[in-house]
Amino acid sequence: MAGWPGWVTLVAQGTLAASAFLYARNQPLILYGQDFVGLLRRLVLGPGALALVCLVLFGLGRLVAYQQPSQEPVVFAITHTLSLGLFIIFLAQVNYAWRALVYFKSASNLRRRWQLLELLLGTTLLLQLLPLPVPSVLVLPVLVLLGLFGVYLSGTQRWVAYLTHKQKWQVIGYQSAILAAMLLFLQYFRLTGTVATLLSPAPQHAFLLLTAFFAVFYSLMGLLVTFFNLPTAGVFEQRRAEIVSLQRLTQIIQRGQTAAEIYQTLLESAEQTVQADAAGLLLLPSAVPNDKPGHSTYFHGLDATRIAAVVAFVEAQTGDQEFVLNNLASQPGWPAELPYGSLVVLPLRGLQHHYGKLFLLKTEVPGFDDDDIGVLTTFTSQTVLSLENLQLVADSLSNQRTQEELRIAAQVQDSLIPKNLPTDDWFDISTHSLAAKEMGGDFYDFLLLPGRRLAVLIGDVSGKGVTAAFHMAQMKGIFHALMQENPLAKNEREQFPLPSRFMNQANTALAHCLEPSSFITSSLYIIDYEQGGFMFARAGHCPTLYYHAMREEVSYFVSAGLGLGILRRGGYERHINNQFYDYGPGDVMVLYTDGIVEARGTDGSEFGEERLKALLERCYYLEAHEIKAIIMADFNQFTAGCPVHDDQTMLVIKFKTAQPALNS
Repeated sequence: MAGWPGWVTLVAQGTLAASAFLYARNQPLILYGQDFVGLLRRLVLGPGALALVCLVLFGLGRLVAYQQPSQEPVVFAITHTLSLGLFIIFLAQVNYAWRALVYFKSASNLRRRWQLLELLLGTTLLLQLLPLPVPSVLVLPVLVLLGLFGVYLSGTQRWVAYLTHKQKWQVIGYQSAILAAMLLFLQYFRLTGTVATLLSPAPQHAFLLLTAFFAVFYSLMGLLVTFFNLPTAGVFEQRRAEIVSLQRLTQIIQRGQTAAEIYQTLLESAEQTVQADAAGLLLLPSAVPNDKPGHSTYFHGLDATRIAAVVAFVEAQTGDQEFVLNNLASQPGWPAELPYGSLVVLPLRGLQHHYGKLFLLKTEVPGFDDDDIGVLTTFTSQTVLSLENLQLVADSLSNQRTQEELRIAAQVQDSLIPKNLPTDDWFDISTHSLAAKEMGGDFYDFLLLPGRRLAVLIGDVSGKGVTAAFHMAQMKGIFHALMQENPLAKNEREQFPLPSRFMNQANTALAHCLEPSSFITSSLYIIDYEQGGFMFARAGHCPTLYYHAMREEVSYFVSAGLGLGILRRGGYERHINNQFYDYGPGDVMVLYTDGIVEARGTDGSEFGEERLKALLERCYYLEAHEIKAIIMADFNQFTAGCPVHDDQTMLVIKFKTAQPALNS
């Protein structure tokens, strides 16, 4: 504008750009967990919408009117400056939204490269305020190198692999809107570049072009990756690391492991899996390993000058529940000199013992999401189980497996049996479980899955006593590990493995754990209420007894399937398959182990499948707990006075006569 010194405009515009970028950089928690859609929505409907409204109503309109002689240049300059300011604010918000997406599940070296890009862009902004002559032969190479660096960073799209099918299309819409807005602004500034009263200094023009280029290129890359759903190798690598770490923990109760080795494995696995910058383990005095007296703390990534401050802060937090602090700078008592931004603390608590706390630190904010917490909780649960089983082995060996040690073992095993059965408007469940010795090898478990689905697992470990109980614990740990949600699934119903795939993966894991003569029979049902049916796979387990209400008939589901651990050198998948069945209101499913049908009476005859079938034909119309009571009353009468030779387990599932509506 006429009458204004050039340096005043330069300093004002440079100060505005620096302030906008610094403000956007220091905003806490730009990305909340995995709320990618929310981040882009806030970007489009907030600064993006404001900048576009100003551009359309004032900038473009004034640009047309400026050609008329009656139009005041001052008015056009004001509207142009307003559009430029809002564009800079929008550009800053876009760049730091992209930074939050680049940081998602990224390694620390990538974050350092981003900080280098910030430094280089900030330097170009600073240079515009200094009247330094820059040779023209250096300008183009510098611009090209900065542009290529931005292209390299814009290729990091790991977050796209975590989108569901619905979120994918929402993200495409928001990315398209951001890309269109950026291109519209760039076209506007290209047109106004010929207006003499609005010409910007060359360094400032270069800074805005470089920053806008990165924002546009990242938007375009994100749009292409999202639209075509290209695989992200880093996500597969991280998922593989989680499985390897969990496998280490599930196998750690092998003979010869010590408590100190378990603690060290937990610390290493947790730190590597969630890519933490530091980690620590604070043990209670009663949990200190006997082979490592005095070792009540374990640390990774913390130097001696920071350990005391971090430990003091963690121990000052009251309560035994897990907690996450994703903005440590705002927490009272957190030492400001420590370079960490996020903290997660998880307790190590068993049925009767509290071992201590596991904590992990990250420099970025936010550092931990729900996916991280789910994986870490699985790790700590498996670690506690390993410690309790290890203690059980030590007690049994040191006391010659007396009845007292076996009673303790039975309590540990009993803690693994679900006490709170799933309840729903769709079904009723009733269970019976009795071990032949203090410790048994029968097991069952439930998992409620998204999308109105329930996973039901039942099985029987060959043998009895301590060994069978250990393998039962391993199988339950494998069940919870393999049924973890898969973030790479394209939709909600592909997030968990099919029964046959679960059996194949479980067979692979058990091949390294079971003794050569041991095996496990099992059946897995995944009941889908929305579809009104279920799929199942049977790994050598007893056939399922089923009452079909519409046909008014009772029959057995008989299907092929090989026990787990029998075939250990590949090819197991050829011996297992899925079966599908539609259920109806009033249908009844009876799952059991061979301890029921092979139990013998006083005359030496077996209870048998036909007798069990006849009982269900008489009482199918009753509730689940009443059906179980009638079957067990007849069973107990049949076996009265005979010793219990095998573990007994039975599950009765009845689909309610009045099924809820799907929109309920």
